[in-house]
Amino acid sequence: MTGDRLSPLDSSFLHLEDRVSHMHIGSIAIFEGPEPPFEQFVGMVAGKLPLVPRYRQVVREVPLDLGRPVWVDDPDFNIDYHVRHTALPTPGGEEQLRRLVGRLMSQQLDRTKPLWEIWIVQGLEQGRWAMVAKTHHAMVDGVSGTELLAVIMDTSPQPGPPVPDDWHPSPLPSGGRLAAEAALELVVSPYEQLRAIRSATRVPRQALHQLGEVVQGVSSMAGVLRSNPVSTLNGPIGPHRRYAWAGTSVEDVKAVRKGLGGTFNDVVLAAITGGFRTLLLSRGEAVDREVRTLVPVSVRARDVSGRAVGDATYDNKVSAMFASLPVAVDDPTEQLHAITAQMQGLKESKEAVAGEALTSLSGFAPPMLLALGMRVAGRVGQRNINTGTTNVPGPQFPLYAAGRRMLKCYPYVPLFGQVRIAIAIFSYDGQVNFGLTGDYDTVADLDVLRRGIEEGMGRLVELSS
Repeated sequence: MTGDRLSPLDSSFLHLEDRVSHMHIGSIAIFEGPEPPFEQFVGMVAGKLPLVPRYRQVVREVPLDLGRPVWVDDPDFNIDYHVRHTALPTPGGEEQLRRLVGRLMSQQLDRTKPLWEIWIVQGLEQGRWAMVAKTHHAMVDGVSGTELLAVIMDTSPQPGPPVPDDWHPSPLPSGGRLAAEAALELVVSPYEQLRAIRSATRVPRQALHQLGEVVQGVSSMAGVLRSNPVSTLNGPIGPHRRYAWAGTSVEDVKAVRKGLGGTFNDVVLAAITGGFRTLLLSRGEAVDREVRTLVPVSVRARDVSGRAVGDATYDNKVSAMFASLPVAVDDPTEQLHAITAQMQGLKESKEAVAGEALTSLSGFAPPMLLALGMRVAGRVGQRNINTGTTNVPGPQFPLYAAGRRMLKCYPYVPLFGQVRIAIAIFSYDGQVNFGLTGDYDTVADLDVLRRGIEEGMGRLVELSS
């Protein structure tokens, strides 16, 4: 085959992108100074490119939508287009950095080039500097993106040697060849699916058990179709973004777990619940309701240390659960206990298994129908999903870029449908950092949510001691 074909899920992220919905994820890393020479930083990134082949590939559409798009080598790849340099205005504080991030993330990635950018930002106060990275969601999900960050960066102050590189772009395939290969796959694919089913039925009990889990999960997911009260959390969005962040520590989360119970993710969701309660009250909205959130779940296989295993690609392997944040409850302990009970129920319902199964089934649909289906799903979410919360575990050891230690790292996730606020959580080197994305025109009070999350976490820590 000419190139790697995008999975149905990865294709959907391309189809969902439009003038106002920009489907890239990202990170904002703050480093100790001094800032490295720009050419040295470019060399560091270039020296790791052989480890991430996607970074030198572009998406090619198949004529007449006969098949999903494919990844092909970019014959005009130029790293100087992707690694960029900018500076903050005086005084170079975190507020200036957040505004810059909002502007950078408001710009769509160029589909004619590899779908990533890295910006080096100088002029941060206290002699620090920052790195803002953007990667299209079609290329990498949150969990594998964390590992990608570790690939690009170093685990010690001494930079590693460049990886041997003999890359030469393969010739671009013609439209006719792409169409012919896609047409052939349409013929071959049913046989491949039948072969996979036969393989699964070699262990009949396991297959029946998996089917039962999917049925349970579909029943649970149906609850998300219940009507939700109208809220300013939902509505039309524009192309511009606001960005803010909040933070706590792994030790504080552990203290809450020890004192009040729940999982790491439960504690984080409880803090976010406090933030949304504060936001709704500040807007004069009733809180006798729930805030429904889409919670992406990684379905990558993991080894005993918790590290993702499997193939060496960085494709999306995610499912989703739908949780309700109990903003009607004021007491942080009660919020946490309500979330713990709910999340345990969702796990037992196998909702995440159902999401993965349905994602796989979408592979049967032609790309055009898949695109329409994802857009319909987005419209359903306008009424029934108020926000998205993604919790990604990161490395609990320092990372370095060009010999400079990364002090903090904040995640960025896009908005979708008519959801005006999305939150990502990234743990790194003893920290737990929240990245908040808001629609520029309708979420001017994003800082209220930020303060609410930090205050909610503070109340949980106080009650746990």
